[in-house]
Amino acid sequence: MVVHFLVKGRVQGVGFRWFVHREAAEIGLRGWVRNLDTGEVELVAAGEPDEIAELKESLRKGSRGSRVDAIQEQELVESEAATLGPFEIEGAW
Repeated sequence: MVVHFLVKGRVQGVGFRWFVHREAAEIGLRGWVRNLDTGEVELVAAGEPDEIAELKESLRKGSRGSRVDAIQEQELVESEAATLGPFEIEGAW
């Protein structure tokens, strides 16, 4: 299962990408997370449906200092997973 998430709220400048990276890596997902110029955080994650559900629950809770107002979710075609490696933060430096 491959899912694209768009997380809205106070999710930049509060360690949210690092939080997502840690959670996704612990679950064993592949994919990436990055900040958008709009103030939102975007991520793509690939794994088993129960693993994706576990990540989504973590996204709802957010990191310390963050506030998640909304999560948009879109399932992608399985072939999207072919290009995904170990979960990483894009544009972190």
